[in-house]
Amino acid sequence: ICPFVLCCVHHCPRSCTCAEDSATVSCPEWRDGDVPVDVPVWASTLDARGGNVSALPAGAFCSNGTELELVSLLLSRNGIRAIGAHAFLGLPRLELLDLSYNRLRSVSADAFHGLRELRYLYLNGTLGASAAAELPGALASDSLRNLLRLELSGNRLKTIPLASFETLNLHALVLTNNSLETVAGENVTSLGEFRSLRVYLALNPFRCACELQAFYHWLKNSSQQCPDMHRLLCAQPDERRGQQVEKLRREDVECASAELEAVSYVFLGIVLALIGVVFLMVLYLNRGGIKRWLNNIREACRDQMEVYHYRYEQDSDPRLANVAV
Repeated sequence: ICPFVLCCVHHCPRSCTCAEDSATVSCPEWRDGDVPVDVPVWASTLDARGGNVSALPAGAFCSNGTELELVSLLLSRNGIRAIGAHAFLGLPRLELLDLSYNRLRSVSADAFHGLRELRYLYLNGTLGASAAAELPGALASDSLRNLLRLELSGNRLKTIPLASFETLNLHALVLTNNSLETVAGENVTSLGEFRSLRVYLALNPFRCACELQAFYHWLKNSSQQCPDMHRLLCAQPDERRGQQVEKLRREDVECASAELEAVSYVFLGIVLALIGVVFLMVLYLNRGGIKRWLNNIREACRDQMEVYHYRYEQDSDPRLANVAV
């Protein structure tokens, strides 16, 4: 917990520029390694973009024991690799946080603890694979219930990193320029439940095959939720490359799965086997009657052949017999 004390800072931090009329403190290319926290009490925006802040540990904004009045915090392009638990403690009024274009490898589940007024969170082009895996836990924080806009563009995400939309009050989710080939069925269900949410998905390499079926139907029925739906293009398979997802035919995505086909073949084999067993059982139970029937047929064929043989001998030409002699 950050022990706040009653003190006020009025001077401008070194290497920074302060503009009281716009309530902005700008620290271009900040090189001290830690975020500047000795900002004036009147400051509502701290711009420390392009600096050299490699990590945000617990209480990173509590070093001087004061509670900052910041509303906007800009920390993009700092090379930040890790965000620790309670890193933003001491910023209770913060509404906008920009962490874009850093190199995040680790994000604590309590990274955003205390940011109850946060409305806009920008994480564009900043997530490594491990940080992307940890992000859903951090976004599930109760502190983010007032978050309206979340930007995750350019992170090579293959799935939507949100365990549920219920913990957030999102109005806009930006997932452009990632590696999404499809949208999972559970995500589609959640999107359908939150009609006020707008999702931006352009510049993703969608695979326009069976796995896109749920998302395709959602897109057709809830097009207003995806404002950039006209820019959603197929990347696979090759025959549909460049085709708009919204212009796919229903049969392009509604096809039987390989598992269903395998189950169908197995079931067919079982049915044929049962029919074969029943047929053999019928033959076995009627073996006596079948044997008698076969004997009757054999006797009838023998009698018929004898009749033909007798007629042949009776009808033979006597002159042919004399020639033979």
